[in-house]
Amino acid sequence: MRQAMIERKTKETDIKLKLVIDEFQESRITTGIGFFDHMLKAFSIHSRMALDLECVGDLEVDDHHSIEDVGIVLGKAIQEIFQQNKIIKRFSSVYIPMDEALAFVAIDMSNRSYLVFDAEFEHQNVGEMDTQMVEEFFRALAQHAGMTLHIRLLYGKNDHHKIEAIFKAFAYALKEALSLEDSQVCLSSKGVI
Repeated sequence: MRQAMIERKTKETDIKLKLVIDEFQESRITTGIGFFDHMLKAFSIHSRMALDLECVGDLEVDDHHSIEDVGIVLGKAIQEIFQQNKIIKRFSSVYIPMDEALAFVAIDMSNRSYLVFDAEFEHQNVGEMDTQMVEEFFRALAQHAGMTLHIRLLYGKNDHHKIEAIFKAFAYALKEALSLEDSQVCLSSKGVI
C-alpha cells in the first residue's frame, strides 16, 4: 500500500494530510472552504485515493493561502508516493464531462514540473471559493508533485460544472499515471525518471 503523510505549518496555514492510493477508504476533508472540500472529495472518490486532510488557514484574509498550501501539500504527498515506486504507467490523459461542461487533463509523472491551464470562468466565486484559485491550486500541486500537467476546459456554461469536470478529469488521469506498470521497466529512455 503506497501512502504519504505530510504536515505543513506556516503563519498562514496549518495542514495535516494523509494520502493512500492503493486502498480506498472514505476520506475526511476539512479546509473551511465548502466548495473546495466538495472538489477534493470528488477528486478522492474518482481517483479512488483516500484523502485525510485538515487545513486551518487565515480565511479571514481570503482563501488564497489555504487553497495554494493544500496544493503544495498534496503535491508533496504525490511526489513522495511517486518516489516509493517509479515503475508506473507515467502518462495518462482523459476527457470528463460534467453536464454541459467538458474537461481534458493530461499528465506526465516526469519529475519535471510544468502546468498548462486553459480554462476560463464567468464568476469570481463558486460558493466561498475564488475561481482564480483553481489554477493556483493546480500550479502548486504540479510544481511540488514533479508532474507535467495540462488542463483544458473545452466548453461549459456553469462554473460549478466546469471546475468539477476539471477535478474529476485530474482524478482519473492521476490514478492511471500512478498505476503500477506490469513490465517492471522504467518508462524512460534515460532509464530513470
